[in-house]
Amino acid sequence: MLSEPRSGRLAAWGNALLAGFVSPDDAVVAVVGEDAVHRVEGLPGETGPVGLALALGRLRGLGVTGLRVALPAPGHPLGLSGPPEFNARALDAGEAVVCHGAALGLVPEVFEAGPEGDVHVEVVWHCLAVREAPPADVPSLGEAERELAEALREATDVLARLDVAGSGPVAEAAIDAYRARAERGGEVLAPGYPPRAVRVLELARRVGLLISVAYENGHGGAVSASEMAARSEVLRPVERTARRAQVAAYNAFVEERER
Repeated sequence: MLSEPRSGRLAAWGNALLAGFVSPDDAVVAVVGEDAVHRVEGLPGETGPVGLALALGRLRGLGVTGLRVALPAPGHPLGLSGPPEFNARALDAGEAVVCHGAALGLVPEVFEAGPEGDVHVEVVWHCLAVREAPPADVPSLGEAERELAEALREATDVLARLDVAGSGPVAEAAIDAYRARAERGGEVLAPGYPPRAVRVLELARRVGLLISVAYENGHGGAVSASEMAARSEVLRPVERTARRAQVAAYNAFVEERER
């Protein structure tokens, strides 16, 4: 399933803070989530790592008016604009935040310590120079919504023929867990985001759930090598579409303000 990336939380709540919809304390709590602490290293004007609230204030002072998300994968630099050094760091991390209004970007590095079940997570965001250019391959919200709906129909049809989706205890447990999280009423995005962005991100997560169930729900009827290959073949473009929609939703705040 498509998880909520740390870059998504930072961009969403950072945007809400920059626009005055939330307080610094509320933004930091939302971004950090279940992690222990987040720090930012390499900020212009700072000699060492600083806390998240100070870092967001410093970015505002440097001219940053919004934050965008990048979720690159091998062969797909989704949301990136260069230079190669930043792109490589973002690809290694699988995510990044790109500032709007200043040529800076943030890439997370995650440190874990402690025994299983009691893991202490610290995140250091490395602030690096970026190229000011349109982000790669990010659709509009409308495009993302249409692509997701089509991808969901195609994937459901193919996976149903392969008998690998929507049945069995693993699938039922995954769907029950998803519904339980939804019913707890957590915010999908930070305050200030357009309703369509919330809808697109929710749909992207539902598509991600289908992908997860399809991969984890055993072989089902896909017992031959050709059927297994067909399942993987149909899931790859669906997963790519879901990631593009995820980025479009997180970036909608900046796009709306630009218009």
